[in-house]
Amino acid sequence: MIIAPSMLVADFARLGEEARALEDAGADWLHWDCMDGHFVPNLTHGALPVRACREHSSLVFNAHLMISQPLRYLDGFVEAGADIICAHIEAEDDAREFLEAVRHAGRRPALAISPDTPADRVAELVPLLDMITVMGVHPGFAGQEFIEGTVEKTAEVRRLIDESGRQVHIQVDGGVGTENIRRLCEAGADVIVSGSFVFRHPDGYAAAISQLRALE
Repeated sequence: MIIAPSMLVADFARLGEEARALEDAGADWLHWDCMDGHFVPNLTHGALPVRACREHSSLVFNAHLMISQPLRYLDGFVEAGADIICAHIEAEDDAREFLEAVRHAGRRPALAISPDTPADRVAELVPLLDMITVMGVHPGFAGQEFIEGTVEKTAEVRRLIDESGRQVHIQVDGGVGTENIRRLCEAGADVIVSGSFVFRHPDGYAAAISQLRALE
């Protein structure tokens, strides 16, 4: 299982230090929730913080673009050093064009699906993907309650991937903790985004990550 702490819950005044601390604590990836205030009702990281933290960590940087026009801003995230670049299938831009552009730029393309979007929306795009992100909450804010239907949606996405014969990661983002991580892994998830659980764990980042790994 890949553990990807969400930098949305990090101390924004110390992002470089937070990136180093998470790497030292055993994280595998860093997850950057990039929001535009239009696609979702929140403003967060853009490409510049990702770029600024790139020199502080050797981890995989996963840029999750919760923005209306991901193609317009793609070059900025490529230049910032994001390794995986994920847009929402619900965004205004054509999903196929976005995925092809990410691949052409030498990065790994991914798509996210919001809770109200059925899993089969991504079926025809699986051949273009390296990862599918299943949202466990409505995108926009950290600390939301996990939506139970996410477990079954994860299983549906796993079936689509298995039918394709490709190796595609399934990432679950939002509301993941000790009470549901095992069920998500059994359903087929292999990348877990964890924000509040990791950053607010009373015993620190390493203890939180170890606790999640013990439950996979």
